[in-house]
This record gives sequence, structure tokens and C-alpha cells, in this order.
Amino acid sequence: MKNLFELARASKPAVIFIDEVDSLCSSQSDFENDTTRRIKAEFLVQMGVDNDGIVVLGATSCPWWLDAAIRRRFEKRLYIPLPDEKARKHMLEICLSNTPNSISPQGFSVLAQRTEGYSGADIGTVVQEALMMPIRNIRMATHFKCASGHSPVDPSTTVDDLLTPCSPRDPGAMKMTWVQVPSDKLLEPRLTLQDFIKSLENTKPTVNAADLKRFEEFTRDFGQMEYR
Repeated sequence: MKNLFELARASKPAVIFIDEVDSLCSSQSDFENDTTRRIKAEFLVQMGVDNDGIVVLGATSCPWWLDAAIRRRFEKRLYIPLPDEKARKHMLEICLSNTPNSISPQGFSVLAQRTEGYSGADIGTVVQEALMMPIRNIRMATHFKCASGHSPVDPSTTVDDLLTPCSPRDPGAMKMTWVQVPSDKLLEPRLTLQDFIKSLENTKPTVNAADLKRFEEFTRDFGQMEYR
């Protein structure tokens, strides 16, 4: 801990960011071992030294676990609420910016509305689950049809002899499974709005009303809603 702060002072301006700071600076208890106590004590000492040109940031989802002395060392205690609808839409657009998809701006708005109460991490989980849907569709498909698209071998070229999953009723549908499709001929379906809706059905938010109330109570007692 001492070396960390000395390195920051030698390299200033510098930022020290501690994620899950409650695991390092939780309230004292009889179950703490000697190493934990020494680390916490050294952190308090270093935080009390003149740290001009150094910003120390800590993030936690359990601020009520912080030791009172540690809490005092962090001059600003900012509550970052769950992302609002506009932020959620922007997060979804960023997450899919490099992924082929057929989701319209209106579709992103629908998803932003349906993810009310989801945290940033929850939205990341929803995206990861949705990205698996085209793969599942390929594995479950019983029919494929010819399609045009970028060659899996050379993305800079377009070919018209690729195979993509389809409904048995689609024109040109051929009965086959994915194991019968050559790897260089497989065209993965684009991510759709329906894929996300299915993902939302399987992925629920991890923050409940009781959690939010506790955050608001802590903020009312010790923190700020926003930096001014």
C-alpha cells in the first residue's frame, strides 16, 4: 500500500482507483486477521498524507460496510444511480456497435424502456445472453438456405453461396443441420430485437427496491446525489 502511494506521488498527476473498496476498508471486526488490519492502517496513514496531485477513487456497491475512518478520508461520497432510459439506450448501442444486427433506433428505444431497473452490469449480461441467440438458432436449425454476405474466409469480399438458418417454409429451404454446413459457408444470422426480448425473459435485474432504498438512505446520511 505504501509503495502504491509512493509510486503515484512519483508519477503525479495520478489517479489511484480501488474497486470494491469495501473489501479493503470494511468496518473493524473480531474476525479480521493481522494482515488486514495492517493494510487498512497503512491505507489510513497514506490517505492522511499530503497527496497533492493525486486523486484516490473508490467504488463499492456496499458503502454501509465502510469503516467510519475510511469514510471520512473520502471527502466526496457520490451516489451513482441506475442508468436512466437515455443512458440505457446509449449503452446498448455502444455494446452492439461492432456486432451485425437488425435493430432499428425504435428497437433500441423499446429495449431501453424494457430494461427499467437494470444496472450497467445487468445490461452487459443481457447483451451477452442476446449474443448467444444466433448461435443457438444455428445449432437448433433444421433447414438452411442460400444467402449473400461477407465471406467468413475473407470479410472484404462478398459471396452469394453462403448458408444461413431459415424456416422450413422459406423458399429454397434445404433440410440439413449445422454440422452439414461447411465452416467457410456459414452465414451467422444478424442479431434481432426478438433475440434481445428472449434474453430479457431469461435475465432479471439484480438490484431490487430494498437495495435502492438502502443506497438512498446512506446517501442522505453521508453522501451526495451528484457532484457540484
